[in-house]
Amino acid sequence: MKTRDVDVAVIGAGSAGLVAFRNAKAFTDNVVLIEGGPHGTTCARVGCMPSKLLIAAADIAQSVNKAGEFGIEVDKARVNGRAVMDRVRRERDRFVGFVIDGVEQIPAEQRIRGYATFVDDHRLQIDDHTQVNAKRIVIATGSSPSIPGFLKSAADRLVVNDDVFDWQDLPGSVAVFGPGVIGLELGNALSRLGVDVTMFGLGGQIGPLTDPEVLDVARRTFEKQFVLDADASVRSIERVDEGVRLRYRGPDGNDVSVTVDYVIAATGRAPNLTKLGLENTTLPLDERGVPVFDAETSRIGDSHVFIAGDVNNQRPLLHEAADEGRIAGINAGRYPDVQPGLRRSPLGVVFSEPQMALVGDRYADLDAASAAIGSVSFEDQGRSRVMLQNEGLLRVYADKQSGRFLGAEMLGPRAEHLGHLLAWAHQSRLSVADMLDMPFYHPVVEEGLRTALRNVQRKLDKPLLKAA
Repeated sequence: MKTRDVDVAVIGAGSAGLVAFRNAKAFTDNVVLIEGGPHGTTCARVGCMPSKLLIAAADIAQSVNKAGEFGIEVDKARVNGRAVMDRVRRERDRFVGFVIDGVEQIPAEQRIRGYATFVDDHRLQIDDHTQVNAKRIVIATGSSPSIPGFLKSAADRLVVNDDVFDWQDLPGSVAVFGPGVIGLELGNALSRLGVDVTMFGLGGQIGPLTDPEVLDVARRTFEKQFVLDADASVRSIERVDEGVRLRYRGPDGNDVSVTVDYVIAATGRAPNLTKLGLENTTLPLDERGVPVFDAETSRIGDSHVFIAGDVNNQRPLLHEAADEGRIAGINAGRYPDVQPGLRRSPLGVVFSEPQMALVGDRYADLDAASAAIGSVSFEDQGRSRVMLQNEGLLRVYADKQSGRFLGAEMLGPRAEHLGHLLAWAHQSRLSVADMLDMPFYHPVVEEGLRTALRNVQRKLDKPLLKAA
């Protein structure tokens, strides 16, 4: 049994862990990075990058299929599933390779392979070969797919998003459980690539949306693309010779039967905490067993342990994981001088078609008495109609008294770009009047944002009549 004494131990070599390791090293060279699973980060291996490769193929197929609406006569897109998935895997492996190359550049003596378990507040047992005595610790162990028990009746035809990107070919049909970010992106892309998609949800939730008006538009929009039951009542799931047979209550109240090749579980992710042995520590835990921490410092309670990335169950996004890793690494490195780090304005994007974006305060976060809401539909928005991408709704929120921009939820064309503009405005604490003073070119999708801002400006207690 080896024994190591270190200043900082970082558990997990994903996006948050790698950033934490680099930042801790700015304060001390006596840092180790511990990883038991595959290197490559969730984003590169099974998350944002391979999913966007699949979505990019779907975008091309959709463009070909819509060409006739522009007067361009082409054959209907013929999707070669094997070629699509071959490119997804090749490019995925390329992205993963870059991450692995970066990890392998870390000196060997600062890397330990194996799974860490807390022996006490300062001691970590790594498999059966090493014990690490650490003055400070960063937990960055990520998350894993969470699969409800009833889906396991699909047996060998039950997959999670991690499995999809290893497919050799596209299936003929799938049932997707969970129209959240992962499920919606995958289901929407597969549908546009010619796969027959049936999607099931609970409680009417679609993506991360909380605004009921945007939710309603999203439901009607996606129901035109594939079968979507956002508040499903599934009667049974059975593995049969042809695949998986599902029976569910249809919109008319009658039972419907559908047989699919695969069931995709996109029902959320759980933080990787169960094998860490946190019960052997004095760290404060909530009722779910997740450490209680300060989001501004990443510090767990008043301890020497910090937490970052998906494992904290807060904002499971790569840019958030990187920010949290930076904060945790800096504070672990310079402990006990723990300081708040920069937390950027919330920004989330769903790469469906049309896309979704949420910025700042969500509708669910608003104080109805003090907030004003403005909106614009993209159905008749000029540039959106030109591109035949005229679907969706944008709702912007402002403080009635001060006029400060609070946040937005949207479904619409190129929402990823509008989301960034709005996030910058939110982080800069701009007022609606300030935003309307900004330049808007013609004709661009951003003119829709100007319409929504003008709409909310008229609802403020003291509208400032600037150039708009």
